[in-house]
Amino acid sequence: MKVCILGAGVIGLTSAYYLAKKGMQVTVIDRQSDVAMEASFANAGQVSPGYSAPWAAPGVPLKAVKWLFQKYAPLKISPELELKKVAWMSKMLRNCTASAYNTNKSRMMALAEYSRDCFIDLRKDIGISYDDGQGGTLQLFRTDAQVDGAQKDIKVLKSLGVPHEVLAPAEILAVEPGLAPSIDKFKGGLRLTGDETGDCFMFCQALKKQCESMGVTFLFNTSVEKLIVEQARIKAIKTLDDTIECDQLLVCLGSYSKEMLKAIGVDVPIYPVKGYSLTVPISDSSFAPVSTIMDETYKVAVTRLGDRIRAAGTAELAGYNLDLPKVRTDTITHVVGDVFPQGADLSQAEYWTGLRPMTPDGTPIIGETPINGLYLNTGHGTLGWTMSCGSAAVIADIMAGEKTAIDSSDLAVKRYAN
Repeated sequence: MKVCILGAGVIGLTSAYYLAKKGMQVTVIDRQSDVAMEASFANAGQVSPGYSAPWAAPGVPLKAVKWLFQKYAPLKISPELELKKVAWMSKMLRNCTASAYNTNKSRMMALAEYSRDCFIDLRKDIGISYDDGQGGTLQLFRTDAQVDGAQKDIKVLKSLGVPHEVLAPAEILAVEPGLAPSIDKFKGGLRLTGDETGDCFMFCQALKKQCESMGVTFLFNTSVEKLIVEQARIKAIKTLDDTIECDQLLVCLGSYSKEMLKAIGVDVPIYPVKGYSLTVPISDSSFAPVSTIMDETYKVAVTRLGDRIRAAGTAELAGYNLDLPKVRTDTITHVVGDVFPQGADLSQAEYWTGLRPMTPDGTPIIGETPINGLYLNTGHGTLGWTMSCGSAAVIADIMAGEKTAIDSSDLAVKRYAN
């Protein structure tokens, strides 16, 4: 079986690995010069199944309005009137109900928990190393209202059997002693003990070598002009220089999936949500994070990656703009300096931005399409790193005609038909 994959980010790369394990002949095509050069390059470093929740939730519209006027705002919506943005936002708002939130969160967590198990198995199978750690995620609350608001998430965690700890400030220090200089700013925390951390770019570089040893072919610096469909079946990929035939095609193009698929009549409700990150060297390890903290007020994650700190967050609805304005990076800089004032050398901060492919219900799109032989593994939003191995294992099973390890019936694009 000859399979082509469009996209060499963490989703496309893990998909190539699991498909190659099933004996398929895999070719990965990407416009960049190497793997993980776009959204997978400098993300938050979290593999956080316990923190997997849709952005669309009860109360979020009101919070969003308040965030727009907050100095260090976790959300920015560009003022330009863009039909795609308005349409996507309206679909997201329709998911801001209690019933939709519970449905979406449950299936997202099921996929993320499975993915974390796949990470563990993959490390055992090939001995991959990527500044990985298994110290969990600590969500920090600055207000009593945030502590109270976390109760609905705790109920879902309990119902799904996800291990977690509710911590008072004194208990927080036992887990993250580097927070000592700033602990007075927090009212409590929620620790998700099963979460992991790691450098996604390092992971992808190592997995690329493993894939090559398994016979996977990579075509870099290769732009796709169009997909060729004949009699409702995928036939080939037309690049600038060649036409590549395949038996099956898997689209893993993240935020760029929508336009590619639109040309052949497949509509996916994906919008690029811009995020920012910084990476700094640790100046004093005793005042640096042990694992990952998530500042609930600013929606910024701060993660330990070896001798570095990675901080990432904010959400900007601004189309495909990749500018790095200081006014937007100020939020993540503020959080690192506020939470770990003695642990990070901010004078050496390196900033980055990337586009997260968001669906209105928060759940990625994984599965078949109305076109025979065409499959999707895209739309993971902020959770691509977290869900990558599980998503890849699921789509590999589907493409091989095998039973999936978890329920995948609501993951395909057909769930948007109505």
